[in-house]
Amino acid sequence: MREIIFDTETTGFDPQSGDRMVEIGCIEMIDRVETGESFHCYYNPQRPMPKAAEEVHGLSDTFLSDKKLFADGADELLEFLGEANLVAHNAQFDFNFLNAELVLCGKKPISQFRMVDTLAIAKVKHPGAKLSLDALCSRYGIDRSHRVKHGALLDAELLTQLYIELTGGRQIGLGLADDKPVSEAEDRQPTQKEAALRRQFIAPRPHSASAEELARHAAFMEGIKDPLWADS
Repeated sequence: MREIIFDTETTGFDPQSGDRMVEIGCIEMIDRVETGESFHCYYNPQRPMPKAAEEVHGLSDTFLSDKKLFADGADELLEFLGEANLVAHNAQFDFNFLNAELVLCGKKPISQFRMVDTLAIAKVKHPGAKLSLDALCSRYGIDRSHRVKHGALLDAELLTQLYIELTGGRQIGLGLADDKPVSEAEDRQPTQKEAALRRQFIAPRPHSASAEELARHAAFMEGIKDPLWADS
């Protein structure tokens, strides 16, 4: 199963009001294993970068001024995405921007049926907890010390690790180790897998009867009056 974990950076929050996508980063996985293949590109949004957005991702008008337009790189991106499911955190946001850019350059938008939202998965696994990418990385012990500002490829790399943890960890189905998060470990209920690993099992008894049990059985049988099997 081929999946693409991706993230975007934008000029704002709403493509319908004129905001544009300025960066995309994609990581390829097959059967929940990273292949080493990735896609990363910056785009000239053809509009000024708001200061608030620049403070988040550090992408300035000067930096983006010589980058290609999305329309000039759309085919390359679509070729990398192929028909794979697309995994993102708060995926509707990223899908809205990606599809808005595709429509602007006359391309067919990507079906919502291909969308996998790690935020929705995290809400089910950790109701009431903080569910930002930073908070979830802390919960699962994923190193993000090198993340100074948001970046599409860097965030996609972190999300790839998080997605693996949210969907069973590196040992999916094997149950060989207790994947206890580094932080908040004492403040949460153990998962079903963790509880099973911690459960104490009674060693199975031998199947054959002991000499003492055989003697007790014989004494019991002798005490039965007129047994039916004695007539046979």
